[in-house]
Amino acid sequence: MDWTRTHAVIRRSVPSSAQRRTTLAAVLAGALAVGILVGASNARGDSAEPASAQCPEAIVDKADCYTGQDANGAYYAIAIPHEWNRSLVVHAHGGPDLGAESDPARSLDDLGRWSVMVKEGYAWAGSSYRRGGYGTRMAAADTESVRRLFVEEFGKPRRTYVHGQSWGGNVAAKVVETYGSQKGAYDGALLTNGVLGGGSRGYDYRVDLRVVYQYYCGNHPRPSEPQYPLWQGLRAGSTMTSAGLRARLQECTGYASQPQERTALQQRNLDDILAVTRIPERTLESHLRFATFTFRDIVHERLGDRNPFGNQGVRYSGSHDDEALNAGVERFAPDPTAVRDLSYDSDLTGKVSIPVLTLHAIDDPTAFVEHEAAYRATLQGARRDGHLVQTFTREHEHSELSDAEYATSIAALDTWVRKGKKPTPKSVAASCGAFDETYGTGCLYDPAFRPQPYASRVEPRPGGLRWPAMTAGQERAWSDIEGVGIAP
Repeated sequence: MDWTRTHAVIRRSVPSSAQRRTTLAAVLAGALAVGILVGASNARGDSAEPASAQCPEAIVDKADCYTGQDANGAYYAIAIPHEWNRSLVVHAHGGPDLGAESDPARSLDDLGRWSVMVKEGYAWAGSSYRRGGYGTRMAAADTESVRRLFVEEFGKPRRTYVHGQSWGGNVAAKVVETYGSQKGAYDGALLTNGVLGGGSRGYDYRVDLRVVYQYYCGNHPRPSEPQYPLWQGLRAGSTMTSAGLRARLQECTGYASQPQERTALQQRNLDDILAVTRIPERTLESHLRFATFTFRDIVHERLGDRNPFGNQGVRYSGSHDDEALNAGVERFAPDPTAVRDLSYDSDLTGKVSIPVLTLHAIDDPTAFVEHEAAYRATLQGARRDGHLVQTFTREHEHSELSDAEYATSIAALDTWVRKGKKPTPKSVAASCGAFDETYGTGCLYDPAFRPQPYASRVEPRPGGLRWPAMTAGQERAWSDIEGVGIAP
């Protein structure tokens, strides 16, 4: 049976006005001081009392903020603006973070990062998730939990929107499919720079990076170290750190050096890796870090050492010697049960029943813009693409976009929900100027842009041209399998 089919309903009491003056430092220090008691309470399925917190600096005089921990152990943050429009944005954060426990600072950091929502009059609620590590359905359940908590404490908003960025876009899209059809739960979704290809296909370019890197560099692992199949990312008992990984990447490619300071071999290795994988040089290290540490988490911690990844039949090209590369690169086939469990946890069916607006940087170096093509193909395959509007900007970063564009996007989504008139990329772009007068961060929309198919960027695996990656029928069938997916 699906691990995340049920979750607790949580009661809260509204803090007094005196408690609202509690500083953020005191909240976090108190949380650490009583961590053992809170952990014991949560182990019984109870929940810690919420506490008022100092708001992030950007909204310190504009809202009342609260923090707490739910019955599953997930820390959360809530903000209610003094001039509240009676609508709520529920945020799903990206990552995943790899710490063992829920991070009490994470949701507060996210509140500061997306304080534009509060400035626009929306209440905001975000979960830090109950643990670190991979688990899309778990994160979706914790996101839904903080929405329910908000309703019980502060009343039902007029409208509720879920927002997710990066991996949080995958989480928010899973929220839409899992909870969006429930009456009164969510009215719309905003997905920004989202990893929308799902887990079973959305990380294939990192699989390719992992094997191509090792072919050229041969130092991850070194010949003198214990060997393991590269689909593991890293062997379970390894003590390698991010700094150690960066040192190996530098040793092989000189990526952190100026071009004139690299050896000829380093430059050729770097050129070949980048050309074959089509990963931007500026995010090479972060992609390799994901293909090392997050793959280890997925394989060893979440899938019981089973392999969900494969590259058999992939033809690598763009190097100085493609024939030698394809003959020498490590090959492997996935375990079908591991693919099923990763797919069930993170792939999308396209089963969407509420308005969904996306915003994506065309030059996103982490979640390539072709993820948007995968998402459109997923909704088209489910015949639900009438619920989707996609917008694109001429920006170059993954983790943060223009505040004027965030404000524009949530306003366009809200108008769509309230008035029933579906926006267009052109109408969204045209409305941005008014918000930029407030934020001054720029309006970089390109209404004519359309991304190329996902397979134009990432070499497809067998069956990889068909979307959705998991059909609604497969999801229903798999949900009856005991322990399917990834445990929360």
